[in-house]
Amino acid sequence: MSPKQGKALFLCCPLGTSLQDEGRTLGAHYGIPRSGAMDLYSYQWANHLLQNSNEAAALEMAQPGLKIKFEEPCIVSLAGATAFVTVNQTPILNASIISIASGDILEIGAFRGGARLYLCIEGGFQDEKYLGSRSDFKSITTSSKRSAGETLYYLPIQNKAVLWVKPKWSTNWFESKEIQAYPGPDWRLLSTGQQRLLLKQLFHLSKFSNRMGIQLEELVANELEDLPTNPVFPGTVQLTPGGKIIVLMRDAGVTGGYPRILQLTEESQSRLAQKKAGDSITFHLLEPKFES
Repeated sequence: MSPKQGKALFLCCPLGTSLQDEGRTLGAHYGIPRSGAMDLYSYQWANHLLQNSNEAAALEMAQPGLKIKFEEPCIVSLAGATAFVTVNQTPILNASIISIASGDILEIGAFRGGARLYLCIEGGFQDEKYLGSRSDFKSITTSSKRSAGETLYYLPIQNKAVLWVKPKWSTNWFESKEIQAYPGPDWRLLSTGQQRLLLKQLFHLSKFSNRMGIQLEELVANELEDLPTNPVFPGTVQLTPGGKIIVLMRDAGVTGGYPRILQLTEESQSRLAQKKAGDSITFHLLEPKFES
């Protein structure tokens, strides 16, 4: 007999809300993106607080406005963007781990800092896996995002004690403008002047950004030609012939033809995911490391 499942009903669900885990390691040879949490650092921290497994599914929110009702007791955690949080309209200060009773309504208000917030639940949300992952992605899962009226399932906690814990959570790490990266496979195609410009220029995030990729507003003039199709990964920085810089993110395809000038570190991918349109960044080049 399967264990009893609790239900979490979306009363309000803003655009950009999706179920994410660490992403898919299967399917790249079919052209299927990895997907997964845009800010893996915050996602992993929220799961760690609950002692969940590394692949436990969580809700990723890119906008405030979530209102969700839990039918059974559970414990949830929040990490990532800082936000105004209430349970049954009572504000929760410095919310990190929250004990939820049957019928409680959790609401996520205005973001005070950052661009993405993660809601984890003890044991993870119990959605179906596709190619080894519960991450939402259009054409692989039933939908690419969640909406009001939907239900998520979870494993309720029996005889839980009231728990209001405030573990230390700092946002300093994603407030920095510095984005660390290694030279990409096509870095050498840039002139010395172009390389210097990339490392000195202050760039701003464009409004034309999503889970597939983040565009930067400033252009880098070049005469580079499109290349044969090559593998790309989350964190790959591409430079188009028109001078646009595009940082590929979790839902990006697995191949591309633009020069791959940089490759972001995992931490910098998470940092960039917490930036909003108009925020500024700078690139910092790291020396490649080779294991003997």
